Amino acid sequence: MRSVTAVTGTESRVGTLLRDWRRRRRLSQMELALDAGVSTRHLSFVETGRSQPSPEMVLILAEQLEVPLRERNQLLLAAGYAPRYGARSLDDPELASVRDAVGHVLAGHEPYPAIAVDRYWTMLASNTALGPLLEGVSAELLVPPVNTIRLALHPDGLAPRIINLPEWKGHLVHRLTRESQLTGDPRLAELVEEALGYPGEPAPQDPSGLALMVALRLRAGAEGPPLTFFSTVTTFGTAVEVTVSELSVEAFFPADAETADWLRQVD
Repeated sequence: MRSVTAVTGTESRVGTLLRDWRRRRRLSQMELALDAGVSTRHLSFVETGRSQPSPEMVLILAEQLEVPLRERNQLLLAAGYAPRYGARSLDDPELASVRDAVGHVLAGHEPYPAIAVDRYWTMLASNTALGPLLEGVSAELLVPPVNTIRLALHPDGLAPRIINLPEWKGHLVHRLTRESQLTGDPRLAELVEEALGYPGEPAPQDPSGLALMVALRLRAGAEGPPLTFFSTVTTFGTAVEVTVSELSVEAFFPADAETADWLRQVD
């Protein structure tokens, strides 16, 4: 008969975390066990703390549950193992190639605006095309670290010039909420609450998910022309470093000829 080793303290905490992630992904024990190639009985023992998973098992389960790298390190620590993924600052010399890549992407998108942000929507870099769009924004909101949610929705930020503020706010809140639910990160949950606290009700999002995109309609300056953008988000999907995995580049494209012409003129 196979013996089961009981575990307590920090060792059992990993089971609780894994169960929370499974429920967040709306998977049954059987579904996760099949995906991970383990028995339902063994998974049950891991979740209840009756069996101690190896670091390899923790990572296999985390992979199937699509747990972000930052949280995978937390799972390993909860199981009593060392973190597997580095978490350097973007200024670290070893990430010079990543900084260069981001810089090339941002510069290559000019004369259209583009920004690089981290998990918490902190602006890490931008191209020169962003500058003209920030006219009238309070200087306090532009002091690093600049949070792009605050920059967009704060009444002293871009919000007064966003023509379709309810739609854009709804879009941002929807993205934030989804990221908060996917990661379980309390800081993102706090950012959702901050976004909802700014003036203006967010427009409900299309529940069917069939909407192609939400355009940003922004007036250029106090008396400038209306500009219309759509955006794309690029991430480093194969990253094995926490900072890089949480990095994304949002590129804004003109949605009409008038916007494209204005951006070329101010370049």
